[in-house]
Amino acid sequence: MKKLLAGLLVAGMLSITTAPVFAYAGINDVDASYWAQTEIASVVGKSVMFLNAGNFNPEEKISRVDFVTALLKVLGSDQAKITKKISFRDVAKSGAEHDAIARSQQIGLVYGYPDGTFKPQGNILRDEAQSVISHITIDQPVNNNIVSKYSDAKLIPSWAKKIYAKTLSYGIYVNHPNENELRPTEYLTRAEAAVLLYRLSQKLHLVKSQYKNVTETVLGTEHLNVTKKAPCDEVTITNLRNIIKEGNVLEIEFTEKFKSKLHAAGDTVTFTNPEDIVTEEGTLLIPAGSTFYGTVLDIKDPQWFNKNARVYAQITRVVTPSGQTIDMNAKPFYKDYALKEGPWMTAGKVALYTVGGTAVGTGAGVGFAFIPKPEKIGTGIAIGTPVGAAVGLITGLVTPGLNYVAHEGEEIKVILLDDASIAK
Repeated sequence: MKKLLAGLLVAGMLSITTAPVFAYAGINDVDASYWAQTEIASVVGKSVMFLNAGNFNPEEKISRVDFVTALLKVLGSDQAKITKKISFRDVAKSGAEHDAIARSQQIGLVYGYPDGTFKPQGNILRDEAQSVISHITIDQPVNNNIVSKYSDAKLIPSWAKKIYAKTLSYGIYVNHPNENELRPTEYLTRAEAAVLLYRLSQKLHLVKSQYKNVTETVLGTEHLNVTKKAPCDEVTITNLRNIIKEGNVLEIEFTEKFKSKLHAAGDTVTFTNPEDIVTEEGTLLIPAGSTFYGTVLDIKDPQWFNKNARVYAQITRVVTPSGQTIDMNAKPFYKDYALKEGPWMTAGKVALYTVGGTAVGTGAGVGFAFIPKPEKIGTGIAIGTPVGAAVGLITGLVTPGLNYVAHEGEEIKVILLDDASIAK
């Protein structure tokens, strides 16, 4: 009884200290269950976006000037010296919005309209926000077909298709509440802006140097030592992020039981790391209890002649207990990147067939020997046992292989196919 009361007391204390999530920021209208609570907490905590009388007003539309002001904060350019006169006729020199728009114009961050206006209090569209993100990020080859998988791809204006291909490839976009929709021509809400700005802040290394006042400096190289077979063990440490280099291997475990015969391509599968992922030198990379989200790419059913099922999966992102999202491209560190039952399980199956065949052969030998001449039982056993064993062995070898089954907590190794960047 004392232990029960003590447990209840501890639980009560924990509930007091952990709820509400945003008590430190004084946010009244966003609770722990809100879809963008992590991102809103971040932008408020870092003074990228601000409250109004304790409210964030997440569902309200965000104005062009507010978006630009927040964007300058993320880029570290909010205090840049203004050296050029503003050219927009609807922005007063003495107005509160003047400095942010002047800095934006000075570095070429956000452009105005052909009529010489900026429309600072006008609301910004989702495709306009994506255009800004695309404009300030580095140019590198992307898959233009990535846009076509969204159900409303036809709504994307022709001028914005390459923009969306770029920002989607970089992972700097927002598509709540329907992950299959982009809604390009709708206005951006403050919650959606918070998500965009948060994701951009996680990928400042993708921003062109002329738009940011933040310099990335390499502090050193550290190492992971999960397996000696890993093609790479290096982790680059900078002042902005930790970079787990392509070719590193991580060890994770299934969060629940997985059976290949119950899954299909497109299904989500999740993993976790029971312990912190830390470099040999002591730098924490991914905290314990993070969730690794994967997608089943394909499943090959068992084939005759003992060919086991194969599961092909890909890890696409990691979410830490604090809500930080890490983009990741990783696959199982096995032959052909496939998960399958190992040789010991196959050997066990064949052994069971052999034992079963032996028992059946022995019984048959006894039966056939007993009918005509009981004294021939020994001979029947001598003949039936090896014959049965041989038949069982052959049967075990030619039957279909095993389905893949992983238990909750079962460990697997995955290899990074691209660098994984973890913002500090």
